[in-house]
Amino acid sequence: MELEGKVALVTGAGSGIGRGAAEILARRGARVGLLGRTAEELDEVRTAIETMGGTAMTLVADVADPTAMKEAFAALLSSYGRLDIAVANAGVNGVWAPIDDLKPEEWEQTVAINLRGTYLTLHHAVPPMKQAGGAIVIVSSINGTRTFSNPGTTAYAATKAGQLALGQVAALELAKHRIRVNVICPGAISTSIDANTKKRNTGEAAVPVEYPDGQVPLTDGESGTIEDVAELVLFLVSDRSRHITGTPVWIDGAQSLLV
Repeated sequence: MELEGKVALVTGAGSGIGRGAAEILARRGARVGLLGRTAEELDEVRTAIETMGGTAMTLVADVADPTAMKEAFAALLSSYGRLDIAVANAGVNGVWAPIDDLKPEEWEQTVAINLRGTYLTLHHAVPPMKQAGGAIVIVSSINGTRTFSNPGTTAYAATKAGQLALGQVAALELAKHRIRVNVICPGAISTSIDANTKKRNTGEAAVPVEYPDGQVPLTDGESGTIEDVAELVLFLVSDRSRHITGTPVWIDGAQSLLV
């Protein structure tokens, strides 16, 4: 129960990495605000947390909506009175297409959720954290930070690179307030995000890449798991990482070292 007495907020908490992070933080004693767009998913996660003896509340909001985010944070603070941990996880793959095919509105949608959503999460998380310090984790990707060979990912990679830069600048800016900011960069993880990826004419933007014996050397091509990432989130928000800030951590089984 190393997080007992702490309050955490996780965006995109209804599924995938967000759900995994929320559940492990709750198991370790934190009260968790579950933020996302789909109430049914969030309620399911809240029920799962309460069943295992934890405490959570649902916060329905679009991370790209400034008003909704302000209201969600106000509700969290009204109920729990403080904020110690924020996990900026919500994101989309968006549309993958050659840059001359990618429509401006498709670009804007990816940027709004992935980058503006991360900014709004930190924007509202920092003021209550200034009271006693805190820990922020941003979930980025190997794309845009160490891998650039996935065709059609200009919008996605740009937002993921932006998240890393945002996190590192914030880490330095917030150090005097004892607020740590670190960035997780997952590779292939077994989630449903790929099913929501819209790909169009990506072959036109492709550069041939040959992976020796699969894309993930450490596991003979097998993807990492949600639990792998959740354990890393736990480490980065706990006192075990108290002297780590402004650091990207690639969690990909050496996948991004291939290309």
